[in-house]
Amino acid sequence: MAETVATMAAEQLAVERAYVAMLYDRLDALRAEKEAELAAVRRSESAGNHQNRAERDAFASHYEDRLAQLQAVDHRLVFGRLDTRDGDRRYVGRIGLATEDHQRLMVDWRAREAAAFYQATAQNPMNVRRRRHLILEGREVAALEDDVLDLDMLDDEGVLHGEGALLAALNQKRTGRMSDIVATIQAEQDRIIRAPLPGVRVVQGGPGTGKTAVALHRAAYLLYEHRDRLRKAGVLIVGPSSSFMWYIERVLPALGETGVVMSSLSELYPGVTAVPERDVRVARLKSGLDMVDVVARAVKDRQKVPAREQVLRVDSHRVRLSPRTVKRARDKARATGKPHNEARNTFVKIVLRELTEQLGEHLNTTSGNVMDRSYLAEDIRQSRDVRVALNLAWMPLSPETLVRQLLSKRHYLESAAPHLSPEDVDALLRPVGAPFTTADVPLLDEAAELLGDFDQAGVRRRAETEREQRKATDNAEHALQNMHQSLEDVGADGIVTASQLTDFNAATTRRMTAAEAATADRTWAYGHVVVDEAQELSPMQWRVLMRRCPMKSFTVVGDIAQAGSAAAARSWRAALDPFVGERFVLDELTVNYRTPAAVAEAAVDVARAAGLEISAPRAVREGEAPIVARVGADGVADGVVDQVRTELEVVNGGLVAVIVPEDRVQELGSALAGALPGLVGSGVRRLDRQVVVLSAWDAKGLEFDSVVVVEPQSLIEEVGGGVGNLYVAMTRPTQRLRVVSARELPAGLDRY
Repeated sequence: MAETVATMAAEQLAVERAYVAMLYDRLDALRAEKEAELAAVRRSESAGNHQNRAERDAFASHYEDRLAQLQAVDHRLVFGRLDTRDGDRRYVGRIGLATEDHQRLMVDWRAREAAAFYQATAQNPMNVRRRRHLILEGREVAALEDDVLDLDMLDDEGVLHGEGALLAALNQKRTGRMSDIVATIQAEQDRIIRAPLPGVRVVQGGPGTGKTAVALHRAAYLLYEHRDRLRKAGVLIVGPSSSFMWYIERVLPALGETGVVMSSLSELYPGVTAVPERDVRVARLKSGLDMVDVVARAVKDRQKVPAREQVLRVDSHRVRLSPRTVKRARDKARATGKPHNEARNTFVKIVLRELTEQLGEHLNTTSGNVMDRSYLAEDIRQSRDVRVALNLAWMPLSPETLVRQLLSKRHYLESAAPHLSPEDVDALLRPVGAPFTTADVPLLDEAAELLGDFDQAGVRRRAETEREQRKATDNAEHALQNMHQSLEDVGADGIVTASQLTDFNAATTRRMTAAEAATADRTWAYGHVVVDEAQELSPMQWRVLMRRCPMKSFTVVGDIAQAGSAAAARSWRAALDPFVGERFVLDELTVNYRTPAAVAEAAVDVARAAGLEISAPRAVREGEAPIVARVGADGVADGVVDQVRTELEVVNGGLVAVIVPEDRVQELGSALAGALPGLVGSGVRRLDRQVVVLSAWDAKGLEFDSVVVVEPQSLIEEVGGGVGNLYVAMTRPTQRLRVVSARELPAGLDRY
C-alpha cells in the first residue's frame, strides 16, 4: 500500500513538473517575442509626421509594459490547481498564460474563476473537488499538497498531503524584503481583496494578520479588475516610512503590476523628502485641522495694504499709490476666487491701470494737450519703484517659502495663529534653514492649494501650453484610429491612450511613465488610494490624502492599538469622520499568522495594562514566551550584544532586529557593528543585513525572525507615554522575542 501511494505521488509530481516546465517555456517564449518586437520598433526610423511617431510609440509602450510584467513573475510563476466537478482542470498563477492559438494554460490569480482557489471550503466547495498547492523551488515543483473538498476523493490514493502550504510559508526565514502571499491567501483575506472598488474600506487587524499583504494584493486586484478606470488615474500606496516602502516595493511587480505610485508620508509633497518630527508637542500642534485656517491667514497676510501713500518714480515723473487704490485692487483680486499667485495678475492689472491713468491725466493737464499716451502703460510696468511696491503689496510665493517663513518669523506666526499660546509659538519657531519635517508636509500641501501656480508668466504661458497639448492629443487620437486594427491584432487595443502618446512624443530626454508623472504632479487625482499603518495619520495628513483622491475611493489598513504618533486618532470613526462621516465599511482580520501566541499574549498584556481596548487575533502558532534580560545602567550595550549573539545561533541564518529608542540607534548600532563585523546594518536602508538596528517607528509594518527590544520604558516615554510603539516592537518577530532593560519594566511585561 505504501509503495502504491509513493508511486502515485511520484507519478503526479512528474506530471506537475512537466506542466510547470511547459508554462516556463511559454513564459520565456513570450519574453523573447516581446523583446524582439520592442527591438524592431526601436530600430524603426523616427522620421515622418506626428502620426507615424505616435503609432511607433504606441507599440513600444505596449511591448515595454508587457515585458516588464513578464520579467517580474518568474518566481513561483504557478502555485495552484483546481479540479472541478465538471472535469475541468485549472492552473492558477501570477498572470494569465495562453498558447499561440489562445488555449488557456494558466489563470491569473485575480480572475474571477480563480477566486475558488482562495474561497472554496468543504461547506462551500464552489464546484471544486480538489485544490492542489504546487510548491516550487526555482522553476521546479518540489512538493505537492491537496485540499480535498469532495468526500468521495478522501480515499483516493492520488491525494497528496503535506505539512501545509500556509505553515510552510510562515516558517520560512525572513529576507529583509516582504514576500507576497498570493499562494496562501486565506478566505477572510480574499473577501477583502476582492471587495468592490467604490467607497472607503477600512481593514482593522492586529499584528501579524496580513494587513499589508491584503492591501497590496487588493491594489493588484483592483488594477486587474478595473483597469479601464484605473489605468489613467492610477493607484497610490502610502506607508509610514521609507524603510517600510523599501520593504514592500517588490511585492506588486511580483503580482503582475508595475507603475503603481508608492510614497511614504514624508515624500507626499513633490520635491521634498521630509525628516521625522521628533518633538511630540510640535507634531501635535501641526496635526489639527485648525492649521487649515492658520495657513489661509498666512497667505492673506502676504496681501498687504500699505499704511500710507507712496510716491513712486516713473522715469522723470512721479505717481502716487494710495492705500485706497491698493485695497480696491486687493479686494477685486480676492473676489476672483483664484489662488494667491494667479489672483496677483488681477491685482497687478488694476494697480497698473490706475497708475497709468493718473500719470496720463497729469501729463495732459501740465502740457495742455490731450494726446494718446498708451505708451505710458509700459513705462509704468518697467518702473523699478512700481515693481517693488507691487511685490511688497502682493508678493508671488512658493509653498516652501511661505511655510519656512511662517515657522521661523514670530510676527508671521502670531498673526496667522492668534489662538496659540506664547509657549506654543515658541515650540513651533525654528531656524529658517531647518529641514521640513513629516508634519510640515500637509502645511506645504495646503499652502500649494491656496497659492496656486508659482509660474510668474501666469495664465498666458499655461494657455499656450494647453493649446499645444490639445493639438498634439488630437493628432494622437487620429493615429490611434488609423492603427486600431493593428493594435487589436496584438491585443493592445484600448491599452494606450491619446494622452499617453502625446507624452511619449514630448521633447524630453526620456519617456516619463504614468507613475513618474503622478509623483511629480501634486494635483494628480488618483483613482484609488491604499493607506497602510493608517492609524498613525493626523487629521492634516488625512486631508492631504483625501485631496489626492476626490472620488474618495480608499483602502485603509491598520490597527488602532498600534498607534504611536502624537496625532493619532483613538478610533477609525474619529479619524475619518471629518472627511467621509460614517460612509465607510469596516472589515476585521482575526487570525495572527506571524507572531507566536506566547509573544502576542505578552504584547496584549502590555497594551491592556495601559488601558487600550484591543482585540487579540488568534495566533496559529504557539512559540516561546519572551525572554527578559535585566542589566545594569552601564551594561545595556553589552547585554544587547550577548542577546543578539544568542539569537543568531537560534535562528540560524534568519534576520534579527534590534528595536531601540530613537536617540540610541547610532550608539547601539555602532556597538553591535564592532562586535559582529559585517553582519549589522543601522538605519532604514539596511534591512538586507542579518542584524538591523532601528527605531520602533521605522519597524512599523516589518517582520523579522527574532527581535530584541531595548529599554521598553524609553520606547513609551519617547512618544509622550503611549504604548503603541512598544506594542509594535513586541509583535515584529515570527519566532522569538527578547527584551534588554536597565530600567523598570512597563506593566504587563514585568511578570517575565
